[in-house]
Amino acid sequence: MSKKYLLPLLTLAIIVTLSSCSGKLNPLAGDYVKATPQPLEAAGGKVPVTIDATFPAKWFNKNAVVTVTPVLRYQGGESWGTAYTFQGEKVKGNNQSISQSAGGNVTMKSTFNYKPEMKKSELYLTFDAKIKNKAVQLPDIKIGDGVIATAELADAASAKPAIGADKFQRIIKQAYDANIMFLIQQAELRSKELSKQEVTDWKNVVKNADEAPNQNVAVEIFANASPDGGVKLNTGLAERREAVTERYVAQELKKAKVNVPIDAHYQAQDWDGFQELVSKSNIQDKDLVLRVLSMYKDPEQREKEIKNISSVFSVLADEILPQLRRSRLTANVEIIGKSDDEIKALANSNPQALSVEEILYAATLLNNVNEKESIYTKASQLYPNDYRTWNNIGMIRFMAGDLPKAEEMFSKASSVKNTPETNMNLGLIALAKSDQAKAQQLLGSAAGVPELNEALGLLNLQQGNFAQAASALSSSKSNNAALAQILTKDYSKALQTLNSVVNPNALTDYLKAIVAARTNDTGSVVSSLRSAIAKDRTYLKEAANDIEFAKYISNAEFASLLGQ
Repeated sequence: MSKKYLLPLLTLAIIVTLSSCSGKLNPLAGDYVKATPQPLEAAGGKVPVTIDATFPAKWFNKNAVVTVTPVLRYQGGESWGTAYTFQGEKVKGNNQSISQSAGGNVTMKSTFNYKPEMKKSELYLTFDAKIKNKAVQLPDIKIGDGVIATAELADAASAKPAIGADKFQRIIKQAYDANIMFLIQQAELRSKELSKQEVTDWKNVVKNADEAPNQNVAVEIFANASPDGGVKLNTGLAERREAVTERYVAQELKKAKVNVPIDAHYQAQDWDGFQELVSKSNIQDKDLVLRVLSMYKDPEQREKEIKNISSVFSVLADEILPQLRRSRLTANVEIIGKSDDEIKALANSNPQALSVEEILYAATLLNNVNEKESIYTKASQLYPNDYRTWNNIGMIRFMAGDLPKAEEMFSKASSVKNTPETNMNLGLIALAKSDQAKAQQLLGSAAGVPELNEALGLLNLQQGNFAQAASALSSSKSNNAALAQILTKDYSKALQTLNSVVNPNALTDYLKAIVAARTNDTGSVVSSLRSAIAKDRTYLKEAANDIEFAKYISNAEFASLLGQ
């Protein structure tokens, strides 16, 4: 063990011998106390310590009661840990008894609530001793110096909030169907079918789409036969239905002066359609029919087995099979939306001409943050009942460091509609306030949000779960991800992450300095700290008090940097 930590610890530099004869204090120096870790480390807002001590033989008076309490002292205050009481062999009580002749080993665990002032602090053991109810004065023993507070550099404000994403589609695809039905084993078109309203409406859709300047249309014909009658018969029947239907559609479109592509094909036996109709029906023994379909793949075997189910076949023939004797007409329409330039122009000049999806998309086309916020504000005025408009204003405010306004907007968004995105963003607000319980509850209701892992990583950092944080942040290129990697001692990965941060700031440089200190790269310690201090002067004081850099105090360049 380094002399630095051996016994300034006075490792019971003065654990006392309470003389069984005289009751006098006989202080002893020796290596009898060890505080772990050394120095102390903050994790999850706490500073834990384990103190192992040895009472040597002949040190403990048989009539003594000694209460030992660790205390962490720092500028402006002190924090007291858990008190442990030990007693001599003749004392009647429930405390741990220490043998006078053999001595004893004890372990004391304490946790202090972290405060920034603790970075520069000293850990002491204090004693409250009595022999037969007579107080014995024992001096405090110093057993440690300082607290490493690197874990407390986790930054909620730098996390990425969830966007209320737009659903804008440049090309919207829509399909419009109509059916022309045929009689059993026939392929003749009937005027009754051709004059149906659905066929008339279908032809109008095709004509209107063809004439619209922002639409494309293509026609598909799919002719079928029902699965009864045999494969050979149905193949010829479906083929004839396709031919007559294609000829009819081509004539109708030519008459309407519509010139669009037609794709016609047929299927001899529509088993898929048969299965779908049976599944949706309420016919008796439908499960038996479906089981036959799953057991037999050969069409003729299927037909034979189904016809053998006499209780249900007549119902199938009357209700299901007639629906499969058809040609299905499909108009595949593509609606082509506004260009990016048109959307950006309208967002500025006439935003009310845009749908909510278009105006939200318009904001994503801009690089200027103020312009983005302006678009989202217009969106909230035009579409106040869409939570995304409020949420995205909050997102901009959060990234600008305006947490009160961000919270206001996220809360407004949640009141319009509670969603995983609003829950995640309010969870970030809770993390910024160090309200881990509320954050955990909110993040638990944010499943599916792309940005969730970053928030969960931050939560684990605040809770002191460093391995879980590193896992959650493994694909992130952020200060928080690098911090998790530092705390799990993956310094190579941490440096790679810091070098990949898109918008590095003073904290990025400060974390680089910590990586350099832990890997004994003196030159990078100084250069990284110099860069951090140039961006944010508060890191000058931070570095001066940070035990991460304690071994560099005597380095001339380091000392010169802190003395600037």
